[in-house]
Amino acid sequence: MSTAETAAATQPAEEPSLKRAIGPKLLILFVIGDILGTGIYATTGKVAGKVGGALWLPFVIGFVVAILTAASYVELVGKYPKAAGAALYTQKAFQLPFFTFIVAFMVMCSGLSSASAAARAFSGDYMAELTNNALPPTLIAITFIVVLAALNLRGVSESVKTNVVLTLVELSGLLIILGIGAYAILTGGGEPSRLGEFQAEGTGYALLTSVLGATALGFFAFVGFEDSVNMAEETKDPSRNFPRAIFTGVAVTGTIYVLVALISSLLVDYRVLEGSSGPLLEVVKAGGVDFPHKLFALIALFAVSNSALINIMMASRLCYGMANERILPRGMGRVLPRRRTPVVGIVFVALLAIGLVSTGEIEGLGDTTAFLLLCVFAVVNVAVLVLRRDHVEHKHFRTPTVLPVLGALTAIILASPLADRAADVYIRAGVLLAIGIGLWVVNKLVLRARGED
Repeated sequence: MSTAETAAATQPAEEPSLKRAIGPKLLILFVIGDILGTGIYATTGKVAGKVGGALWLPFVIGFVVAILTAASYVELVGKYPKAAGAALYTQKAFQLPFFTFIVAFMVMCSGLSSASAAARAFSGDYMAELTNNALPPTLIAITFIVVLAALNLRGVSESVKTNVVLTLVELSGLLIILGIGAYAILTGGGEPSRLGEFQAEGTGYALLTSVLGATALGFFAFVGFEDSVNMAEETKDPSRNFPRAIFTGVAVTGTIYVLVALISSLLVDYRVLEGSSGPLLEVVKAGGVDFPHKLFALIALFAVSNSALINIMMASRLCYGMANERILPRGMGRVLPRRRTPVVGIVFVALLAIGLVSTGEIEGLGDTTAFLLLCVFAVVNVAVLVLRRDHVEHKHFRTPTVLPVLGALTAIILASPLADRAADVYIRAGVLLAIGIGLWVVNKLVLRARGED
């Protein structure tokens, strides 16, 4: 799963355009690869803890919400086929640079909280399966972030074809879960009665907030499709290919997620899932299939590592891009002379990620990611309606008006306190935004003092 949304929007007009080399099949695999990763491997158990045995329900609702917002992204990327994403759409719709900066910074921070959640997942039960808890989890998580930052400093080269390979490895782990589930069903294993169990007791309001809270956290597994729009300038015929790619990608991953949730609940009690930072490993152990536990743990570690690496890389580039456009202090755009990597941006986002790792666990960090992106999605769904007055000459996909309306409403509801979200999620998001606003203010004062504002 990745987070840069504005870097390409800030490129000077005289620079050469990007090569359109991505066809429809590669684009579909890229979208699937962006969505797969930390969310389903790490937070399934925490979602179960919020809702109970009916683990499948939050993923069904999350799938619907994702489709609603995906429809808005499809219209906007077809209308404005630029590699800029939410920041571009926000600026075009509202013409408020500070608001655009807030949206861009929220996107960047969502990537950092996602990487931090991945670091916590990396240091948890999947790693313990290989090392028997030889080192403190927090130390492993911080080291994980430092190693990823070091890789970025050396110059990590990412290509779509490499992403295809990584996607297939990540997907293999989920297909193993589906195979184990099929075997369990055919042999009469599992406990079907769990699928209708809800953790909440008492009033209907308690059930509602429980389901909404589980859905908000589970939505973390669906994020990533929005980042694929950054490939718009490198995609062949984006107005035609993006609708099929995004809808197919969300549909494929959504179907897999719901099936994985059903199998997880069928084979493992939700209380066991809740207590594990490697919930899918618990499913493998309970499946009655002699599949090597250590091998599955390796696959899971690979999945969360890839998600974290992409998020930190893209967050640092977004920081670099905003610094070059003088939205953030210019010094944050400094690069290493030999490696040509954004050293200050990498160090900055790595320090933020380490801070996040030190103050939260998988559930809180995953929920922070979902909260930040749900706020961004609400803005994007409104922007698509505002931009209906801006007509373009080329043909593009137009989503039915009711979908962005529902998309905005559902995003707002899931971002609200109705979702039974812990207070630390709002505090964490608020602190991150305060840091961004502080940097913006400092930069404005410096520019004004130099007479450059």
